[in-house]
Amino acid sequence: MRPLKDTLPTASDKVLYVFYDIETTQSTEYTDESKLHVPNLVCAQQFYSRCEDVEDGHCVRCGRRKHTFWQDPVGVLLIYLTEPRPWANKIIVIAHNAKSFDLHLILNRAVELK
Repeated sequence: MRPLKDTLPTASDKVLYVFYDIETTQSTEYTDESKLHVPNLVCAQQFYSRCEDVEDGHCVRCGRRKHTFWQDPVGVLLIYLTEPRPWANKIIVIAHNAKSFDLHLILNRAVELK
């Protein structure tokens, strides 16, 4: 993995921005004193850097702006994010609560998938 750089995308970059949030239930017993967070919904919004001014919620190039994933939401999100997009040379994904929660669910799923 290459180190992160503190540089913003340039005007020539074709960037797809994806913002997501994971909702969970806490009804599964993990231990006697705690419950397991089980993802049950992922909401994502996206925009392509070259069509951010499109206001109808749908771009000819990048498709719908809003997505919801109900069945295996974390797995489907990962599949969606890794789809080939020849019209974009960068994808920047930003989680609502990556620092302390949402990123752990993604990391756990990535480890399961190897």
